[in-house]
Amino acid sequence: MSGMIPPAWVMRRPHWPLVVLIVLWTAQAPLYTTVGLSEGTRHSPLLAVPLASAIGALQLRHSLHVARGERPRGWPWTLTALVLLANVPLLWFGQDWEALGLFVIASAMLLRGWAKWAVAGVQLLITELVGVLGAMSLPGSTTTLVVVIGVYSVVMPALYAGALIGGTRLVQLVNELYTTRTELAASAVGEERVRLSRDLHDLLGQSLSAISLKGDLALRLLAKDPAAACAEIESLTEVAREALRDTRAIARDEHAVSLSTELDGAAALLGAAGVHTHLDVAELPALSVPVQSALAWAIREGTTNLLRHSQAHSCAISLSRHQGTIRLEIINDGVRGTAEHGSGLFGVAERARAVSGEASATVRDGRFRFRVEVPEEAT
Repeated sequence: MSGMIPPAWVMRRPHWPLVVLIVLWTAQAPLYTTVGLSEGTRHSPLLAVPLASAIGALQLRHSLHVARGERPRGWPWTLTALVLLANVPLLWFGQDWEALGLFVIASAMLLRGWAKWAVAGVQLLITELVGVLGAMSLPGSTTTLVVVIGVYSVVMPALYAGALIGGTRLVQLVNELYTTRTELAASAVGEERVRLSRDLHDLLGQSLSAISLKGDLALRLLAKDPAAACAEIESLTEVAREALRDTRAIARDEHAVSLSTELDGAAALLGAAGVHTHLDVAELPALSVPVQSALAWAIREGTTNLLRHSQAHSCAISLSRHQGTIRLEIINDGVRGTAEHGSGLFGVAERARAVSGEASATVRDGRFRFRVEVPEEAT
C-alpha cells in the first residue's frame, strides 16, 4: 500500500504538472506559425510569441484560480481578452493559430449554466471553420481530406480542453485532500492531547488522593501503632507504583479499567477515609468493554470528586439496570457549596456520550448526586 501514496511534492505542489501542460501547449502556436506548418507561410515570431505568451498567462491565471476553488478578480475582462487573442490573429496566422482556441473552451469553465456551453460551442465552430477552410485551400484537396480535417478540428480541441479542465479539477481535489489531511492530522493530535489530559486527570486524581489519604493516616498511626503505620506506608508505595504503571500505559493508550476492580477500590478507599460506604450492585448482564470502561472511569472520578470536594460521612454507590439502560449513582453527604462541573466530570460526560449515554451532577438537600446512564447494548 505504501507504493500507492503519492510523493510529498505532488501533494504540496500539484499545480506544477498543470503549469507545464499549459506552457507546452502555448508554445505550439508560435512554433507552427514560425515554420509555416499548415499553409507553408512563415511568420515572424516577434508578434506570435508575445501574443501566445499573453494567452498562456491568461489561461494560467484562470486555471490556477479555479484549482483553488475561486474565480480570479476581473475574470469577465480576462476571459474576453483571451477570446480575442485566440481568434483575431487567425486572420493573419490562419490554421497554425487555431490550437490556442482550446484555451477558450477550457476557460469557459469560469461561466455558469448555458453560457459556458455556448462559449465552448462557438469556439468549436470557429475552429471547425478554420480547419475546413484551410483544408479546402490546400492544393489537391479532396473531400476525404476536408472531412478528416473537419472532424480533427472538433474532436482534438475538445479532448485537449477536456484534459485541461480535468487536470484543473484534479489539482483542486488534491488541494482539498491535502487541506483535509492536514486538518485531520491536527484534529487527531488535539484529540490525543485531550485523551491524555482526561485519562491522566482521572487516573492520577484518585491515585494522588489515595496517596495523600494514606500518608496522613500513617502519620497519625506512627506514634501509637508503628506497625499499622508501616502497613499504610507500604500500601502508599504500592499505590504510587501502580499509578506509575498506569501512567505509562495511558501514554501508550493501553490502559484498561475494570468495573469490578473500581467498585472494590472505591469502597476500600472511602472506607480508609472514614466514609461509611454502601454498595448496591445488581446482577448485570455481560457488558461490552466500552460500557464497562465508561462506568469504571465514572466510579473512579466520582470517588475522587467526593474525597476532594466534600466532607462526607456516608456514601451510597448503586449500579442497576432499567429497561436496557445501565445506571450508576453515587450519592454522598458533606457537600461544600454547589456542584461544579470541572474537567473530571467533563471527561466522564465525554466517555458516556461516546457510548450514547449521559452524565449529570446535582446537589439537593445537602447531598451530592452523581449519575451516569449508558445503554447496555452500546459498543
